[in-house]
Amino acid sequence: MASRKDLKRNLNNMVFDIVEECFTIQLMDESKFAVADEMIDKAANFQEAMLTKINGAKTKADFRPICEEIENTAIEFITKLNAL
Repeated sequence: MASRKDLKRNLNNMVFDIVEECFTIQLMDESKFAVADEMIDKAANFQEAMLTKINGAKTKADFRPICEEIENTAIEFITKLNAL
């Protein structure tokens, strides 16, 4: 189990990578601007929700479902990005 600090860092890095890829898509293909912009909003909202959950977690058992949710959502974002 990673520390709270590591979990937050990994979450922030994941969201940064998603946003960066969305910006690249927007630059390369303007027809996908709205879809990429929507994905950026979803990533930001997800990050905010997960940071709230991480800060509210008290025990290591509380972190397991948070880690799983972050992993599953990362896979969903990657799948959506690959579809663009």
